[in-house]
Amino acid sequence: MSIHIPQRILVAPSGFKESLDAEAVARAIAAGVRRVIPGVQVDEFPIPDGGEGTAAALATATGGELVPVVVTGPVGDPVTAHFALLGGASRGTAVVEMAAAGGLRLVPRDRRDPGATSTFGVGELIAAALDGGAERIIVGCGDSGTSDGGAGALEALGVRILDAAGAVLPRGGRHLIDAASLDITGLHPRAGEVEIVLACNIHNVLCGPRGVARVFGPQKGASPDEVEQLSAALDTWADVLERCSPHGGAMDVRTGPGSGASGGLGAGLAAVLGARLAPRFEVLLDGDLLPCSLDDLMAKADMVITAEGAIDFQTPRGKVPAEVAMRARIAGVPVLGIAGSLGEGAPAVHDIGIGAIASILTVPMQLEQAVEQGEELLRDAAERSMRLVLLGSALAARGA
Repeated sequence: MSIHIPQRILVAPSGFKESLDAEAVARAIAAGVRRVIPGVQVDEFPIPDGGEGTAAALATATGGELVPVVVTGPVGDPVTAHFALLGGASRGTAVVEMAAAGGLRLVPRDRRDPGATSTFGVGELIAAALDGGAERIIVGCGDSGTSDGGAGALEALGVRILDAAGAVLPRGGRHLIDAASLDITGLHPRAGEVEIVLACNIHNVLCGPRGVARVFGPQKGASPDEVEQLSAALDTWADVLERCSPHGGAMDVRTGPGSGASGGLGAGLAAVLGARLAPRFEVLLDGDLLPCSLDDLMAKADMVITAEGAIDFQTPRGKVPAEVAMRARIAGVPVLGIAGSLGEGAPAVHDIGIGAIASILTVPMQLEQAVEQGEELLRDAAERSMRLVLLGSALAARGA
């Protein structure tokens, strides 16, 4: 009896929010695989999804560099952020990772209030990239801790957001309920000269029943009453963008694809700056940024392992495992998904091409402990999963 042992495995994960970036996740999974199959070829392809680690991953892949910048964090404190200046064929392109300046990890747990946090630091990063001579700016949308419709970022770029009396509004999404007009005369002089592309999850929209306040507000710390307050404020903000911004009348600010990216950053930058909202994987994987193709590696693999922090009902809606599974299905390659946790609706991922799923958790533990032990838990989960793969191969060979 001979069993089929995978000879080449592609590991293509996203990062685990507030824990490990995609590169660390890929390394840990690969180490677990090699415990079971020491001689296997493992191709590590951390997926840049616009969230934490995207700028660093693209800088590394292209021979570029990270540029550190001190900006205003989402709760108003100074934070050391960065943007990437890409190298190689992508020279002249800057990658601004919104999570570096407005990410959820930058919001202390006792200060999580999406009606108060601001994207001002994201605008400061964009301004720094413009001042640095970038000819194209890609804004990675993901892992945000904000829901201000991009108002803070626009303010940092020179836009004044005014109430009915002509006073400048305080920062924070809840204050947008009083927004009445925009003054864009002080907009950064290069903002209209360069191409700005937001790599985003196009399923996220600004307003309505599936708007960002209702879908993501609770995850960012909003109570039910605060969710409704923020939703009403973003409705008002959409009115202002439609009436007062250069591009607001030419797009669906409220429910257009990607308008809700990063708490509405998509709507604000598209309406005022003319930024293009594009599917994140189309920009980050299928564009001209990476020297190596995910699809080429997929075609050579015997199996694919993908991963994210939580696999649940949202996973099929544009998350990394869904994108990997879609491409693997086209290539005819089986997929295993590993997650920090398996949530409500997790079995739905089988319908999109993920053959099996596994959690890194085997016993109940506090979130802080799981984060601290993340790499070890991932290695162990990958090892357990590969032993099950080999057991299945042995059973198949026995029945042949």
